[in-house]
Amino acid sequence: MNRVVFMGTPDAAVPVLDIIQKSGKYQIVGVYTQPDKPVGRGLEVKVSPVKAKALEFGLPVFQPEKMTLPGEFEKLSALQPDFLVVVAYGQILKRNVLDLPRFGCINVHFSLLPRWRGAAPFQWAILAGDQETGVSTMVMAQKLDAGPVLLQEKVTIEPHETTKSLHDRLAVLGAKMILPTLEGLERNTLVKTIQDESRVTLAPRLTKEMELLDSSQPAEVLDRRVRALNPWPGTSVRVGGQRLKIKAALARRDIAGTPGLIFEKAGMLLLGTTEGSLELIRLQWDGKKEVDVAEFLNGLRGRGQVLPLKLV
Repeated sequence: MNRVVFMGTPDAAVPVLDIIQKSGKYQIVGVYTQPDKPVGRGLEVKVSPVKAKALEFGLPVFQPEKMTLPGEFEKLSALQPDFLVVVAYGQILKRNVLDLPRFGCINVHFSLLPRWRGAAPFQWAILAGDQETGVSTMVMAQKLDAGPVLLQEKVTIEPHETTKSLHDRLAVLGAKMILPTLEGLERNTLVKTIQDESRVTLAPRLTKEMELLDSSQPAEVLDRRVRALNPWPGTSVRVGGQRLKIKAALARRDIAGTPGLIFEKAGMLLLGTTEGSLELIRLQWDGKKEVDVAEFLNGLRGRGQVLPLKLV
């Protein structure tokens, strides 16, 4: 039975680990994931979703700060992997690691490579207004997400797709594709397709600076930002010195409004933009609970505030 070392960290990687383990076709000899870290206001130490699943299976877990630290390559080499499977691990692997497994290092990447190489591929697909995305399995190279593609499957991005819904669908698809990828490599039946460098787009990490919505952009652009950037970094506007988080919204091309003003129309709460308006469906004042539009309007009246509200 061929030996697999798995490397991954977030929720998106768990279904791949799960299906390899449950298939009974491969022996997972080690699971690498990012170190535990304190989260939240209480700084409670939290393990990664991949670590939690590995411990559930009773698999050995390794959590080096960096794979380049002294002795780490030797530990990995001692596991004698035939495959190294990587899904959103969070560390760059050097040539010695990529060359170690007999059948190579295999990455499950959540985009249709060469489109959206990088850390946030499905978020950028939503931000860009792409109509489709998918999953690629590939042989890893030293350049980010640039290795030959092995298998690729497409999915349609639905009109109101969110990061969470697309993440969940792609994670399931990636799990479905991993066993045919490993088996194809063992049997030497897969074609390794070199990526077209002229078609590369990049999907860098999301940043906190992306949170603030700009009403000088069209409503459809803001709609995509709300769907792509929640839960992190989230999306918000500034009203009277306070941050108002926009948790759910919908572009309304049929309703005109003044850019920078939040107004009410026919029971809807809307933010005017340069093209149409953004209907605000769920909102949250900083430090308060998330509410729907009816609760939000009641709260405004209770504080004596009146619409329209002007962004600052």
